[in-house]
Amino acid sequence: MDFEFLCRVPLFRGCSYQQIQEIYQCFQGVCRTFSKGETIFHAGQKVSSLGIVLSGSVTIESIDVWGNRTILDHIEAGNVFAETYACLPHQPMLVNAVAAQNCEILLLPVEKLLHPCKQNCGAHGVLIGNLLAISSQKNLHLSRRMFHTRSKLLRDRVISYLSFQSIQQNSLAFSIPFNRQQLADYLGVDRSALSNELSKMQKEGLITVQKNNFVLHPSLVEGNS
Repeated sequence: MDFEFLCRVPLFRGCSYQQIQEIYQCFQGVCRTFSKGETIFHAGQKVSSLGIVLSGSVTIESIDVWGNRTILDHIEAGNVFAETYACLPHQPMLVNAVAAQNCEILLLPVEKLLHPCKQNCGAHGVLIGNLLAISSQKNLHLSRRMFHTRSKLLRDRVISYLSFQSIQQNSLAFSIPFNRQQLADYLGVDRSALSNELSKMQKEGLITVQKNNFVLHPSLVEGNS
């Protein structure tokens, strides 16, 4: 286990190297590898462990009865997923957690976190505080997605999302964590329609796009200021 990496993971913020080693031993975490496209947790499953992405990335997806997929979140290395369901072990998952790339996942049983061991490790309180902060951030993320998708107009959805990414990365030139299909799923639109809209915006001189790399041009910024 790369404990140096875990020291940089938000869940362990404020914990010392030694404390993280103790937590790992106490929690008896399990590391598993998944291939791109493989399902880590599936809808309907009851889980008791949260996942920490050690390498690669994970998407949180919802698929309706007609097979339409919606991406709710993209989890990069160092971040946590399925923590809400792990804290409610009798609640079946409503979403799928899928490997967006080949990835390695550390699974930690939440029961160990919520019910400290007899040794009463001092770091447990820190972890609970960190987990609460992470859950709050997730709620904000879901609220942002609702903001991006509130308009019925495809272009408005695209501009809302690209504007947010530009502000977050403090640059008019930036990369997004989604490929074209994933972006379409995240925005709740058809992939072909999205590709056509991006092509139109590029021809109109509003953006430059190459795969998942974007540049917002002054004409777009001025038109939405």
